[in-house]
Amino acid sequence: MSSNSKPIDFQELHALTAALFSPTALVGLAVLVACLGLSWLVVSVLNRRVAHRPASVLFGRHVVDGALFPVLALLLALLAKQVLPHFGLSPAVFKLAVPVLVSLLAIRMTVRVLSAAMPTSGLVKVIERTVSWMAWGGSILWVTGVLPWFLEELDAIDFKVGVTKISLRNLIEGSFTAVVVLVLALWVSSVIEARLLRGGGMDLSLRKIAANITRALLLLVGLLFALSAAGIDLTALGVLGGALGVGIGLGLQRLAANYVSGFVILAERSLRIGDMVRVDNFEGRISDIKTRYTVIRALNGREAVVPNEMMITQRVENSSLADPKVLLSTVVQVAYGTDVEDLIPKLVARVGEVPRVLGEPGPSVQLSSFAADGLELTVFFWIADPENGQGGVRSDVNLAILRLLNGLNIEIPFPQRVVRQA
Repeated sequence: MSSNSKPIDFQELHALTAALFSPTALVGLAVLVACLGLSWLVVSVLNRRVAHRPASVLFGRHVVDGALFPVLALLLALLAKQVLPHFGLSPAVFKLAVPVLVSLLAIRMTVRVLSAAMPTSGLVKVIERTVSWMAWGGSILWVTGVLPWFLEELDAIDFKVGVTKISLRNLIEGSFTAVVVLVLALWVSSVIEARLLRGGGMDLSLRKIAANITRALLLLVGLLFALSAAGIDLTALGVLGGALGVGIGLGLQRLAANYVSGFVILAERSLRIGDMVRVDNFEGRISDIKTRYTVIRALNGREAVVPNEMMITQRVENSSLADPKVLLSTVVQVAYGTDVEDLIPKLVARVGEVPRVLGEPGPSVQLSSFAADGLELTVFFWIADPENGQGGVRSDVNLAILRLLNGLNIEIPFPQRVVRQA
């Protein structure tokens, strides 16, 4: 490791300070305010006219907290910085404003993209603070003119990794480039994923697998670019790939099996988002299929996170795979002596009037048993929306049967016991 120190030159800072207190600086300040106002106006108009999500990366939740406002302000500031000297005016204000706008753009872009890509992650706040400190610190070094000296000092601090000589400046610049590339990759993948999931041209499961594959490919390409920018030899990834293969074979095989099973489920479409399934004595509707696990939401609100490998290797009952229709039944007893042949058509007609009961195939009634206390009738009926539950429609059918029997004065028998005293 080596280090060569050079004195700091503050002449640029003194010149900038003198220019900021000159009379022409007020004109530059007015132009800067005009640039910010014009940027705010353009973003406000686009925000009202362009359809976007509430937490859009470009627009944000408000006018100035998205990435589009600092982009427009920075472009106008750079233009004004080049034009002002032609009118004999000092661009000193813009030498101060441009680094600030660059830092603001970096912070807004990073925070918005990470919030869109990882909305529930607690790392977003940590990354936001880290990027903010780095961005504002870099802008201060830029404005004060200390940045060239700081970079030279970082370049002078070097060390060897094997036969490769790497400086601290290379590591910092490579890390910064890696963050920028990964943020852009996350942004592009989030936009593509949102468009794929909103599209209606194909099945939701196919759109989900297309979104997952697109996201994985973009992140892989972004990671390769980031590693290359950081000065890491990509040929070393061959060794890393071999080590990863050994790790998968020893300890990560279940995790890898879950990821592979997720893609198999989405590709085969044996299970789809919205299907009513029963797995491991848990019944509910599939609300999401991730690459590692499947989320099943029961009708009572409980959710089960089931590893995808279990969905492949175990028995899964799918009520919606080929046909969403489900056959339900209920049992009622009538007293002996009831004209069952006359009652059955009336039961079929009355059950068919229940809103959720299908007309085709229609309900049916069978004399299923000669019970001890009466004649047992089993009523069968079909529904096409099992995701809405079975208890409600069964209750409606039972109420319809009860009203019919009460209207016909048909007795529903109950057990009777006679006690004889010796």
